[in-house]
Order: sequence, then C-alpha cells, then structure tokens
Amino acid sequence: MTGLVALAVFSGAMALALMAIWVTVAPQWRRIARLAAGHVEQPFHPLEQLAQAERRIAVRRWAAAPVPAAVRRLRAA
Repeated sequence: MTGLVALAVFSGAMALALMAIWVTVAPQWRRIARLAAGHVEQPFHPLEQLAQAERRIAVRRWAAAPVPAAVRRLRAA
C-alpha cells in the first residue's frame, strides 16, 4: 500500500515537472535549436529603437505644424 502511494506521489510530481518544462521550453524550441546549431542571436536594443521612433514622431509633428504667416509671405515672394 505504501508503495502505491509513493508511486502515485512521485509519478504525479514527475508529470507536473515534465509539464512545467514543456510549457516553458515548447514556445522557444526554434530559438533553442538555432542557438544549439551555432547561430548567433541578433542583439535587441529596445531603448535605441524607442529613441528612433520618438525622433520620427517629432519630425512628423514638426513637418505637420502650420507654417507661420511671415514665413509664408517670404516663401511667396
């Protein structure tokens, strides 16, 4: 009887451990395989990309701003 309880407890623990490994590794298996094959991962610089996006937004806002009347008169002349 004790052997059956031990078997049930340890098989349940093993099933839970395997499920946890599967849930964490399965979504990344392609990445893991690429890294194991020796391919280097591209660096990710989120702050640099954010700065570039903010500059693009600022340029678009600046370009979309209305031109002052004095500048329009100078351009027309």
